[in-house]
Amino acid sequence: MNATTSTASAPSTVELEAARVLLERLGIKPEDLLSVPKPRPPMPTFAKYIPEVSDAVREGTRRVYGTYWNRICAEWGDRHLDEPTALEIERFAEDIRTAVRVRSNARGGRGAVEHFIAAMRCLYRHAEKDKLISAADNPALKVDKPRRLPSTRCAIASNRLAEVNQVAATTGDDPELDTLILRLHTETACRRGGALALRLRDLDPQQCLIMLREKGGTVRWQPVSRTLMCGLLALAKARGAGPDDQVLRYRNGKPITSRRYDHLWQRIAKHLPWAAAQQITTHWLRHTTLTWVERNFGYGVARAFAGHNDQGGDTGSTTTYVRADLQEIARALAALTDEPHPLA
Repeated sequence: MNATTSTASAPSTVELEAARVLLERLGIKPEDLLSVPKPRPPMPTFAKYIPEVSDAVREGTRRVYGTYWNRICAEWGDRHLDEPTALEIERFAEDIRTAVRVRSNARGGRGAVEHFIAAMRCLYRHAEKDKLISAADNPALKVDKPRRLPSTRCAIASNRLAEVNQVAATTGDDPELDTLILRLHTETACRRGGALALRLRDLDPQQCLIMLREKGGTVRWQPVSRTLMCGLLALAKARGAGPDDQVLRYRNGKPITSRRYDHLWQRIAKHLPWAAAQQITTHWLRHTTLTWVERNFGYGVARAFAGHNDQGGDTGSTTTYVRADLQEIARALAALTDEPHPLA
């Protein structure tokens, strides 16, 4: 008996064309059928992943988002990152809004909700980088942040600013420190973080410059008056600061923290009802100085004075051509303080 073998016939041209059309409709390339997708790493829980992200971000980011990450761990600690939906995140944000402590300057919990959603986006952005999820599966990107309202801060009138300085110089347990803090922020329009990061080695007495390290990792030299420079040097050295130590210090030699600012403005508010009503803080000094510089020396100088020389956002390319240099900032400072400056 002759043995016969049956073999499958080769696909016809019609069958190949039909298969090609089907793959195109499914969005599949022929080479996709030959490649084996790499398995994704196991999906971590919020309780496991949040500490890893917290260790990876900058200290400022950790300080702002830490409260919200702790809340997420408490509520969703055992859940995996790919479980919550955009709707669940919105409900979580609403719970945070209703739990916000009502203050005189409250704005309906908008800031808390904005920070919560930003904290979630930061978390999932790192999850994308770790290839735990794809951008299309990121639920935090599908939740809108609340529209930011215009700031209520504005420039402080000169007579009101004099009252603030008078209270700082005549009350409290360390008027020398408090008046120096106010003058530092008034002259430089620096942020609180920049003042707290100021070290003795960041002072250049010869050129009357200080190095400010502020948010976003920005580093810049800022002109100061001879009076302020002498005050900073005297206080730092008298209170035991070394080259790498913080300039602003208590009498016992310990560096100040943000709590000194809180106590200072609470004391000022007790003596000045208008400061209490408007919730005046250090950032109002930044508004005051930059408004004066802009009115008298123009937008380009005010932008450089504020440390906004980076080109980005919606400022446009014109800022490249109107950028002010250090000498122009020094001239504005000299006019502000009525003191000559080496660079002016």
